[in-house]
Amino acid sequence: MRFDLNLASEWIQPKSRVLDLGCGDGSLLEYLRDQRDVDGLGVEFEDLPIRQCLQKGLNVVEQDLDSGLANFRDNSFDVVVMAQALQTLHSPHLVIDEMLRVGRECIVTFPNFGYWRGRLYLTGRGRMPVSKFLPYSWYDTPNIHFCTVSDFEALCQEKNIRILHRSVVNADDRESFIASRLPNLFGVTAVYHISK
Repeated sequence: MRFDLNLASEWIQPKSRVLDLGCGDGSLLEYLRDQRDVDGLGVEFEDLPIRQCLQKGLNVVEQDLDSGLANFRDNSFDVVVMAQALQTLHSPHLVIDEMLRVGRECIVTFPNFGYWRGRLYLTGRGRMPVSKFLPYSWYDTPNIHFCTVSDFEALCQEKNIRILHRSVVNADDRESFIASRLPNLFGVTAVYHISK
């Protein structure tokens, strides 16, 4: 399981009711079911990941996150998770509002586009970065909103969203002192635990 998902799982209490938006192959839900006795539901748009979830015995709904979460009642989940999908949404701020409506707490992970190597690449080459961290060219990337740690925290402040925990992962998929002190510059992946 990815390191950001491991961090997120630490903030989810046993026996919680969890909604995983953009759940992919269901790795997080499977772990939470098996290790934390969590009642989980995944939301996914792609056919292959949906089939992978079903093969693991996970509950999953086919749905486009950009269409909202109107099919879920207010406060129907303890935790709503959205890992590595924020930057792919047309209206990420509205999806965050919906997450906070249907869940008491939310966990959001996203790539930090303010990371120093990306900045250096753009400055030195004058082109959008392509790397292990961002393996797409500008014309075929699923990322349509380039968010930084500072951008996300500004959004939280504007919307009066409480940040319960923040962890920033460096290029080695680890938390580090320097990334925790200068997250916008040295964090590759940001992991936020938020609530209303």
